[in-house]
Amino acid sequence: MLIGIIGCIVPGLPGTPIAYAGLWIAQATDRVDFSWQFLLIWGIVTLVVSVLDYAVPAWGTKQFGGTKYGVWGSTLGVFVGLLFGAVGVILGPLVGAILFELLAIALHGQINRENIAAAFRAGWGSFIGILVGTVLKLICCGLMTTALIQAIW
Repeated sequence: MLIGIIGCIVPGLPGTPIAYAGLWIAQATDRVDFSWQFLLIWGIVTLVVSVLDYAVPAWGTKQFGGTKYGVWGSTLGVFVGLLFGAVGVILGPLVGAILFELLAIALHGQINRENIAAAFRAGWGSFIGILVGTVLKLICCGLMTTALIQAIW
């Protein structure tokens, strides 16, 4: 469970699935007896949170005024960022959203200060999305850890 919580913050470690695996490891002992419904529900929650972790940066881009170009850039940045470790996972979506927004501005010939500022706002939205995803994972892992502690005592 501790490794799962650490994985919520450290890129490259799938925190929520690791914490969920911790529930199953505890279930395999004679000290804990979770119901199958409990494990199924937490499995679904783990899947949803894991998918959202990749989708939330794109959502943040859109919420901060990004266009479809910024959303695509943010999404691509998530996956390219994985190749560059911790810094890449944090900066990938931000840089991807900004670059794709700037590319769209250049392609449409609308280069001006206001549009460039909008591209950077979209990138900031992507970064906010990463933070929201991290908090979501931490909440999920914290609740699983709390359930495990309660089951043990």
